[in-house]
Amino acid sequence: MLSTVIPSYKDPLLVKTINSLLENATGKIEIIAVLDGYWPTFELVDDPRVRYVHLGKNRGMRGAINAGVAIARGEFIQRTDEHCMFGKGFDEIITKNMKENWVVTPKRFFLDPIKWEVMDIPPVEYEKLVIQGGVKFSGVRWDNRAKERQHKVIDDTMAMQGSCWFMKRCWWDKVIGKLQTDGYGPHYQDSHEMVFKTWKAGGALKINKAAWYAHKHRSFPRTHNEGTKENPANREQGWAYSLSQWQDYYEKEVKPKWGI
Repeated sequence: MLSTVIPSYKDPLLVKTINSLLENATGKIEIIAVLDGYWPTFELVDDPRVRYVHLGKNRGMRGAINAGVAIARGEFIQRTDEHCMFGKGFDEIITKNMKENWVVTPKRFFLDPIKWEVMDIPPVEYEKLVIQGGVKFSGVRWDNRAKERQHKVIDDTMAMQGSCWFMKRCWWDKVIGKLQTDGYGPHYQDSHEMVFKTWKAGGALKINKAAWYAHKHRSFPRTHNEGTKENPANREQGWAYSLSQWQDYYEKEVKPKWGI
C-alpha cells in the first residue's frame, strides 16, 4: 500500500489534489491530509481511503510531514503538496521497481490551478544541485542531461523539488527518521536534507519519467511558504544552516562524483 502524506495550510486546492490522487491511483492507497493548525472553511473529501490529522498548533511543513508519516500504514510513502495533479497509475509506476534505498520523484509538469490543467511549458526531468547565489542549495533545470539521457526511463538525478517524492517506509525509518526542524526551521531545504542523508547512507535519488505530476506554477499564490505569524519560516536561517551541515560534503564528494 502507498501512504500519501499531504501537509496542508488553508489551501482549498487540497480537495482537488485528493480527488486527483484517488482518481488516478490504480493500486491500494491511503491519503493522510495533515491540517497544520487550522480548521478548513471548505468541504473535505469524504472517502474511506482518506484520513485527516488536525494539528492543534501550526508546526510548519516539516512538522506536518513528520506527523503524517508517523501514522502511515503503507509499505511506501509519498509526500505531495496540496496543489498537485497526477497522471494515471502514478502510484504503481513508481513503486513497481523501487529499491529499498531509493528516493524517487516523477516527471514534473506545471499546473494552472484555476483551469485545473497542465500548462504548455516543458516539464522538468533532471535537476542539477547547485549553491545558488552563495546562500542556499537549489535544484536547477538540467536540460542538457535530459537530452543526453532521453532514452533512460528511470535514472539518477541530482536534485528534486520537494513537492512530490516517494520512498519505502523502511528507508524513512532507517535513514531519514524525521525531518529536522532545529536549525532548518519549519519549512525549507527538506528535499536536500533527505537527498544528502540518502547519499551518505549509500542510496540514490531517481527520476521516473514514466510517471508524472503537475505542481502549481509559481505565478499563482501559495499559502504555506512564509510560515505563520506564530511560526515564521525563517528561510534565510534554514538556508544557512543547510549549507553549514552539507557544503563540505557537497564540495568534496558530491560534485566530484557528478563531474561538475
